[in-house]
This record gives sequence, C-alpha cells and structure tokens, in this order.
Amino acid sequence: MSKAKTKTPYIPATELKTILHSKRANLYYLEHCRVLVNGGRVEYVTDQGKESLYWNIPIANTTCILLGSGTSITQAAVRDLAKAGVMMGFCGGGGTPLFAGSEAETACEFFSPQSEYRPTEYLQQWCRFWFDDAQRLAVAKQLQQLRLHIIARTWPKHAWTYDAEALSRLLTQYTEVFAQAADSMSLLAAEGRLSAQLYALANRATLNQPEFKRSQRGNSVDPANRFLDHGNYLAYGMGATACWVLGLPHGLAVLHGKTRRGGLVFDAADIVKDAMILPQAFIAAAEGAGESEFRQNCIAQLTRFEALDTVIEGLQSLAKAGAA
Repeated sequence: MSKAKTKTPYIPATELKTILHSKRANLYYLEHCRVLVNGGRVEYVTDQGKESLYWNIPIANTTCILLGSGTSITQAAVRDLAKAGVMMGFCGGGGTPLFAGSEAETACEFFSPQSEYRPTEYLQQWCRFWFDDAQRLAVAKQLQQLRLHIIARTWPKHAWTYDAEALSRLLTQYTEVFAQAADSMSLLAAEGRLSAQLYALANRATLNQPEFKRSQRGNSVDPANRFLDHGNYLAYGMGATACWVLGLPHGLAVLHGKTRRGGLVFDAADIVKDAMILPQAFIAAAEGAGESEFRQNCIAQLTRFEALDTVIEGLQSLAKAGAA
C-alpha cells in the first residue's frame, strides 16, 4: 500500500536524545517485518497480501527494539536508531532475547548504541572500588539490600493477596544474611535461596501448586516458569539500558561477574526483577493469560513503578557509595 509522501521536518541528531531514557514511553517487539528509513523516518513494514503497510517508530521516545523471527533491518535504520540512543536486541520468537550478550544456542544478540561521547563520571567512580575485592563485596551487599527494599515497597501494590507477614519475616531474615555474607559466592548462594523462597511465597498466593519448581531458563513447560523467563528478559533490557545510559561496561559486575560475562546487566536487573516481574508472572499464570497479554502487563507495571528510573538511580547510588 503506497502512502502519500509528506515532507518530514529535519530533526538534528543532537535533538534525538532530548527525552531521557528513563522517561521514554516505548519498547517494541517486532516480528515478520522489515525495519527501514522511509521519508526520513524509521518505520517497520508488514505485508498483507499484495499490500505493504508502513508503521512509524518514534525513535526519540523509544528505549529499545527487539527484533524477533522473520525480521530484517537496514543500515540506515540502525544508524538513525543509534543516533537516538535506542538499544537493539535480536532474538528468536516470543520476544525473550538474552540481552547481556551473544549466545549461539539461544539465537540472541544485544547491541548498544555506539558513541565516543558516553559519560565517564560513573565509570570512574565504579573503577575506584571495583578492583578491590572487599569494596566490591560491600557494594554487592548494598545492591542486595536495595533489592529487598524495593520488594517491600512494590509487592503490596500488585493486584494480588499474599502472606504479608511471611514476606516481612523473609526480608528481615535476608537483611541479616546479606550483611553477614563472607564473600561473593556466599552472597550469590544467599541470593539464590531468597529467590527460591520468594517463588514459593508467590506460588502459594496464586497457583498453590505443591510441585512447583523453578526450571532452567529455556526449559520452561509450565506458564509461571515461561512468564518468569519472558519477564526477566525485559528486566535485563532495563539493566542493559541503565548501564549504557551511565556508561558502565557490562563486564564490571559486582556479583554475577564470575558466572556471566555480561554480569552487570544481571546485577542491575536484580534491583527490580523480583519486585516487579515475579509477582506478574504468577498472577498471569493463575489468570491463564497469554504471552502477549503478560508482556503488555509487565511493561505497564515497569512503567507504573518507574523501573528504569529505579535501576539508574540505584546504580548511581552504588557508584557514589563505592567511590566514597
């Protein structure tokens, strides 16, 4: 289908980043389409029979774009997306890429916009503590305490009923456990135990399935596990975007660095993952929601709770505290 050609006003590249990433409204998942530049605008094209339908992508108000099955993108579109600071993720079907890097077995890849003018303030602060094991462990503990604080603040605001006293006891217990961790491996193990108990608490509040168990990523068969995988990738996208905004390399992790080459993305995602994604996964599974409905609900909750702001501010506070 041909569109009427209208002259698009020229927008200088310097103005494409006027909207802060934490305030941008859009996150796209696209499949079976072409992304290109048409009339000065980045658009995606879908085919319906003999017709081609063009849809505009407001790149200055977009945080990231996930390109799923059957997609292609032109060099000109990548250029303009990079100018606007839009993250680009390549993935298989379902919109669940591994944002932290490239893995052949998952057919996923994630790319940050390139610029020689990225800020260095937070990288310099990060490096002041990162090479010292004790200081890095102290920052990792602060990150986990922040995670607990956001869980306590956010869980009551989801549309569900859970055992509030059990959650309070759990958060109090792990406040002490995290503070007393002797090294990063002990802290990582404690984090795993906390997640398992949060899964159990959410399961009792929604599905009440005695046999529920968290499966390995990519091997999910039940809805709750699939939604956890799906939603966690959205959180990883938030983490990757926050790291890019602050100019922090993904390899300078404080906790996951020994098990993940893009560990800082996983660290950053931890700030909001269990607080905002976990409840939605179990609620959606209990309600019989589909993948698309769950994704939209997750994005709505991440927007409602200002997740990207929370992650960015969390990383900023950790950088300043570690460098002090």
